[in-house]
Amino acid sequence: MTRFPAAAAEILPSRLSVASYNIHSCFGIDGRYSPERTAEVIRELQPDIIGLQEVDSRLAAERMLQLDYLAARTRLKAVAGPCIRDKKGCYGNALLTKFPVVGVRLIDLSIPGREPRGAMDVDLNVNGALLRTVVTHLGCSAVERRHQIRRLLDRIDRRMERPALIMGDFNEWIPMSNSLKTIHSRVGAASSCRTFPSRFPVFALDRIWVCGNGARPEFSVHKTPLSRTASDHLPITASILF
Repeated sequence: MTRFPAAAAEILPSRLSVASYNIHSCFGIDGRYSPERTAEVIRELQPDIIGLQEVDSRLAAERMLQLDYLAARTRLKAVAGPCIRDKKGCYGNALLTKFPVVGVRLIDLSIPGREPRGAMDVDLNVNGALLRTVVTHLGCSAVERRHQIRRLLDRIDRRMERPALIMGDFNEWIPMSNSLKTIHSRVGAASSCRTFPSRFPVFALDRIWVCGNGARPEFSVHKTPLSRTASDHLPITASILF
């Protein structure tokens, strides 16, 4: 496999705060449904860009759809990337950001017989520069993930001329799995911080890749009393110096 071409130079802010967070439909490890608690974790992070997984807009919060509620409470712009749609609403990925949204493309990663999966491929206007942001949530079986990663890389490989972020819940329990090796061979190394389960994190399921000339990310896991309870995953963060 060939690596992605080096991203073209762009004028981006000197530092960006980025995060990825599987919010578990706003159900905490105590079983309580609390979108306000989820919104408070996001406010703690103070992100410029945050990718979300397991956003369930079939559930309401103060007479608002779940994603709309989170956007309102965090004062961030929302972009939906649903993988499941039914008469009750939609469920899947989402993006919250401070920046204007220029373009959105949805990528179907579903495998027959398995839960529908997908990715959202979003262009953001970051102070006049385009920053590509991909948010995804891969399947639970190794075979499923191998197919999904090949499909995802084939799609995003066509437009990797600019700086980019790739983030999400990759559901990879094995640190040196074939799936992770495939991504690393194309876009370089990612974060490897343990995020699951939130109370005592053992597995690095949630990851962020930063693609761009000279980008220097510092990765961490957001561990607070609130984040340990609000979801079964902890948020993974990246402070990126360009």
